[in-house]
Amino acid sequence: MTLYDELSELRLHYIAQNLDGFLSQAEVSKSSHRDLIARMVELELVERSRRSTDRRLKEARLGRFQPMQDYDWNWPKEIDRKAVESLFTPEFLESRRNAVLAGAQGLGKTMIARNLGHYAVLNGYSCLFTTASALTIDLGAQESRHALQRRLRYYESRDFLIIDDIGYLSFDTRAADFIFEIVNRRYEKAAICISTNLAFKDWAQVFPGAPCVTAMIDRLTHNARIIKIAGESHRLRDSKANKEKP
Repeated sequence: MTLYDELSELRLHYIAQNLDGFLSQAEVSKSSHRDLIARMVELELVERSRRSTDRRLKEARLGRFQPMQDYDWNWPKEIDRKAVESLFTPEFLESRRNAVLAGAQGLGKTMIARNLGHYAVLNGYSCLFTTASALTIDLGAQESRHALQRRLRYYESRDFLIIDDIGYLSFDTRAADFIFEIVNRRYEKAAICISTNLAFKDWAQVFPGAPCVTAMIDRLTHNARIIKIAGESHRLRDSKANKEKP
């Protein structure tokens, strides 16, 4: 087995791939063995961190989104900017508190949620972005109790879970039970960020007849940061502007 193979076996992939370059550079710069090893280890750790971040970003399924610096804070009639910005802090991530983004469509709730997920990933947390519809379809498609439990553990295990678009579609009791099960498993253990276009008092319209709705809301909102956004849709504004162009 070659030195390259041995380094790869130890999962020192960056050192293995760049060993000749390290040795050549050390020879030219007259570096000591200690300095050479320290430099190789430093760059291996940097590369591992980069690969880990890339993997978490892929697993988060955030999709494409505009960065927060592009958010038009002056457009909504009501938004607490300080409250939104307080989500993008290590203190909030460490608190494991839920976040609720509530408001009509087209006001940037999904944009904020995706950016928050991205921030979590960059700070070393695992994350998953999904919609309420996709989540319930996924869980409902499991063909056995064992498969369902395995999938529930998948949603339970992410450090930060984002459930987007609660309120746009109605769900039957079984779908409501799925969402409640996820919320209950994560309660006071791991954070959830949800976006909704409805006030909680109207959630009975989303989950008609589901007995778990009150308990679900109670767990989601307990000690949560609830941010209300009001105003006219960005998309409606852009549509009007396009129509007015000659």
